[in-house]
Amino acid sequence: MARSLNQVILMGNLTRDPELRQTPSGQSVCSFSLALNRSYKDASGQWQEATDYIDVVAWAQLGERVSQYLSKGRRCLVQGRLQSRSWEQDGQKRSKVEVLASDVTFLDARGEGGPEGVSAAPTASKPGKKDDVVIEDIGDEPINLDDIPF
Repeated sequence: MARSLNQVILMGNLTRDPELRQTPSGQSVCSFSLALNRSYKDASGQWQEATDYIDVVAWAQLGERVSQYLSKGRRCLVQGRLQSRSWEQDGQKRSKVEVLASDVTFLDARGEGGPEGVSAAPTASKPGKKDDVVIEDIGDEPINLDDIPF
């Protein structure tokens, strides 16, 4: 039997804050939605803008990190697979295709695209700024190779 491939890589902006829930067994699950912008030329040759909205689900620790560090408007890269599910609601059959995330990369730097002071990932404290190095002009004198220590 031939094998199949189900792999998705998406980069977009969150349309809303992630929603973190717990299953009855205590497993964390986080739901969020990405807006994916694209441009195309229509039949008359004019550029058009379109946006696709994709629902994403992240489980366990990945879902907890997404909920902690991402918020509406933040950019991220999601890797995962497509998953379809169906259920019955009010006597009608419903179905949905969503992305089951296996990895989420936070793309915004501190303070970009989201609330002030929110970091995309924990960062180590930076050492204090060092004084600038001043380079003096040595002129056009030839370099003596015997002066080089190595």
